[in-house]
Amino acid sequence: MPRITTIALDADDTLWQNEQFFRLTEQRFSDLLRDYTDAPDLTERLITATARNLQFYGFGAKGFALSMVETALEVTEHRVPGTVIAEILAAGRELLDYPLETLPYVDAALEHLQHRYRLIVITKGDIFDQERKLAASGLADYFAAVEVVADKTEAVYRRIFARHTEGAEHTIMAGNSLKSDILPAIAAGACAAHVPHDLTWSYEHAEEPADHPRYTRIAHLGELQAAIDRLEASN
Repeated sequence: MPRITTIALDADDTLWQNEQFFRLTEQRFSDLLRDYTDAPDLTERLITATARNLQFYGFGAKGFALSMVETALEVTEHRVPGTVIAEILAAGRELLDYPLETLPYVDAALEHLQHRYRLIVITKGDIFDQERKLAASGLADYFAAVEVVADKTEAVYRRIFARHTEGAEHTIMAGNSLKSDILPAIAAGACAAHVPHDLTWSYEHAEEPADHPRYTRIAHLGELQAAIDRLEASN
């Protein structure tokens, strides 16, 4: 196996907390509509609308806020008051202002890894929001490049690996999403390290490629160096 020289990292729920704030906003959304609908599947309908609207709004807080408004109108047959819509939009804006919290082991891991590898970020979402979070995290100086993309596909990974690395075969992608961070990166020719997060959005779930020779799973980023060593030794 060629030596790994570049580590690509996801951002949300890999470097810092993110999904927990969406869950809090989902609860706020349900509370705001309590007096206007008794739909038992309100959260599921919001999740469905959010996934359906990805092709229009992309990933991130802004698209989620618009999906909340759309769902509120649908489940109440447009009877929801304008004041509630305003509060829903305010809840969406608050997603852009939560304090940033890096995950355990991240700072120490990046401090160690930067001396042996080229580090890059590959993340989905709104470019302004992702750049804000990276700046607020204090981690920006560790990274040689940052790519904010509309979606993570095999073709996107191939393009990024060609631009920022010595080749996919010299790269490992680490992230919490099997669907976005792991499977397409492996398909593009890289290694991949799954770093599960307890609150990963259901949209990002996929079957784990447990037997693939370029795949590994770790509990946190503090285990990434050892995982790379094992991959290089076993292939």
